[in-house]
Amino acid sequence: MQNLNVLSQVSLSSEGKWNLMLILTGLRFGSIGIYFLAFLFLPISRGSVLLSIIDIPFEQATRYHVWLGHLTMSFFTLHGLCFVIAWAMEGQLLDEILQWADEGIAVLPGVISLLAGLLMWVTTLPLVRKKKFELFFYTHQLYAVFVIFLALHVGDFIFSITAGGIFLFVIDRFLRFCQSRRTVDVISVTCLPGGSVELVFSKPANLRYTALSFIFLQIRELSWLQWHPFSVSSSPLAGRKHISVLIKVLGEWTSNLKSKVLHMPGTEGENGLRSQSRSRITVSIEGPYGHEIPYHLTYENLILVAGGSGISPFLAVLSDILHLTNQGKPCLPKNVLLIWAIRRSNELHLLSTLDTESICPNFSDKLDLEVRVYVTRELHPPLEEGNMDKGISTSVSPLLRGSGMSVLVGPGNRTWSGAYVISSVVGFAVLMALLDIFYINPLNIATWWYKGLLLVGCMIGSAIIFGGPVIYLWHRWEKRAVAAEEDEDGKKDDRSQQSEHFKTMQDDVDPKDHAVSGTTHYGARPNFEEIFTSMSERWGKVDIGVIVCGPATLQSSVAKQCRSQNLRRGALHPVFHYNSHSFDL
Repeated sequence: MQNLNVLSQVSLSSEGKWNLMLILTGLRFGSIGIYFLAFLFLPISRGSVLLSIIDIPFEQATRYHVWLGHLTMSFFTLHGLCFVIAWAMEGQLLDEILQWADEGIAVLPGVISLLAGLLMWVTTLPLVRKKKFELFFYTHQLYAVFVIFLALHVGDFIFSITAGGIFLFVIDRFLRFCQSRRTVDVISVTCLPGGSVELVFSKPANLRYTALSFIFLQIRELSWLQWHPFSVSSSPLAGRKHISVLIKVLGEWTSNLKSKVLHMPGTEGENGLRSQSRSRITVSIEGPYGHEIPYHLTYENLILVAGGSGISPFLAVLSDILHLTNQGKPCLPKNVLLIWAIRRSNELHLLSTLDTESICPNFSDKLDLEVRVYVTRELHPPLEEGNMDKGISTSVSPLLRGSGMSVLVGPGNRTWSGAYVISSVVGFAVLMALLDIFYINPLNIATWWYKGLLLVGCMIGSAIIFGGPVIYLWHRWEKRAVAAEEDEDGKKDDRSQQSEHFKTMQDDVDPKDHAVSGTTHYGARPNFEEIFTSMSERWGKVDIGVIVCGPATLQSSVAKQCRSQNLRRGALHPVFHYNSHSFDL
């Protein structure tokens, strides 16, 4: 309506009015895109204090980033398309695209920014992201080009609309960079049957996480740039100085990891021969991320639904509940049903990583735990069950010279993280004021694109110059805290004993004897309507917590059934509380 009002006040030819309408509409689209961009970077600030305050874990916040990304690029694409059509109709397309004006909008940087954004946008499509994750990951690093050239395109005043969210992302990114530079000790590496690898890492005792936390993992021998998220498979109560993850071999990166593990010194390969090569892995970790509150402990009745490798976080949940039950600590869950859908029976060995009896002897007297496994692509159990034990191999590093995980990112550090954010924000204001007083005003700098570049430089510089000393002090405090805890325990981080303990544990455990007991259904899929109805009648009207980790189709089926049960429930039937634990990056 505003565009039509402007057109009514000018006297132009019909073609001139069309051109003006396109230009005005393009400006509107660009303005709307700027406001979407202002929020685009907030959900992907993994260690953001803001997300922890409002208790939205990163893996769930990413969906807002996806939606905002689609909206932002849609409006920016329409913005550019309107101008391209208008300039083409005027016969000035090439001249206008190559324009880089000192005052007003610089067009060429905007074209570069839009092209970078389009490359990122195309590779986020599900077909590209799932089949070519590396392509999606690497092209997404163009966000730096997108942001910097956008600032050059619109100048400091318009770019300042988006600066808040981008600045918080810059702060978070520098903090994560400082954490991820540390090399983390690998206590043990185990290659399990069925194509899974278990990694156990060293961590300081003061590092906090929950059973539903996850970490980002980088292995430099595989890639210096790729970071992959994995759910934690160990309970925070299972060990004060270690944390573990289960990795299922599905793609190129995980296949290369398994190959590295099988060629580590002292590792027994799939052919039964020990490797003599000097292959090794150098690990860096970001995180842990996730809910700070263990919401799985807030339900008396709990249904865990896993698909494939989605069993990993639930092994940590069950371990958490068993440890609390054994220690006599407050633990609300009394009835737990684990439903696990897998394709092949060789994945069943993942259950053997949870030794229920050693964690909580005679746990069945205190906890009603039922496990139902559905093997969807096999009609009968394997004829030779002895074959299922083949392929187990373990490698324990003979000499650990790295360190435990850093506490710079993750829950439980509000004071230090708050000090880091405040110092960076104050530093940004100081840098902008000094720049304005001693450089911009005295020299009468009025170039839009240059002032936009200075604004971006101040954002990056403040996080490093003013936030860096806080991170350094935080790191020093962390080292003193770890040293104090080691002195209190009466030992100086004896990792060699810890490694030997894990080796002994891996060698002595018989998966058949220690696997979680339950029923296995071959050639069938779980009937959630029947299962949920029977649990509702058995457990009474006490509310039931449902947590799902697996493919989108599995999550959709469980969510639909929870909704259906709640809509038709009677007065004596429980409410099903649906929770999903997964991330789609």
